[in-house]
Amino acid sequence: MKKFLSGIVSLVLLGGLSAAAARAQSAPAAAPSGIQADIVKSLAAAEDELVKLAEATPQEKYSWRPMDGVRTTSEVFMHVARGNYGYAMFLGTPMPAGVNPQEFDKITDKAQVVDLLKKSFAQIKQAVTNAGDLTKTVKVFGGRETTVGALILLSATHAHEHLGQSIAYARTNHIVPPWTAEREEQQRQAQPAKKP
Repeated sequence: MKKFLSGIVSLVLLGGLSAAAARAQSAPAAAPSGIQADIVKSLAAAEDELVKLAEATPQEKYSWRPMDGVRTTSEVFMHVARGNYGYAMFLGTPMPAGVNPQEFDKITDKAQVVDLLKKSFAQIKQAVTNAGDLTKTVKVFGGRETTVGALILLSATHAHEHLGQSIAYARTNHIVPPWTAEREEQQRQAQPAKKP
């Protein structure tokens, strides 16, 4: 009887520990604060518009480039995704299994591009949230030293730089950025009706 009760107690304790471990794994990460929260918001804003633009661009325009020797539309989107994964890696967040940024320039399928773009932003936002000491020195791009703080700032400026490039590509191809169309429609609806 003593062994039986001991076994029951052990099972209950193991079950409790397993449940606690499962809760810890599924618990959301702590929300970022300070400058990290600001950078995550900036990344989310760039993500929102880049994804909307990628979705609004027809598949046949993914191979368009303004001139020889520069990136195509899909290459710009994939350059942003590669940057996001790279910055996250420098910040200590490992590359997810099955993701090979060296292959990104070969990806031209719209659905794949949009999917990788979204996943890359999730990766960099998590890395910025978990960045820790912003004054810590890290080595990037061939051993060049910078701080964690400078690197998280660079991740946001990089995304916004190529958002601007993507807008120029879209406008050249007569694609209206969706958020602009939404804003224009809201302005039209807000105007009082003209009297006959």
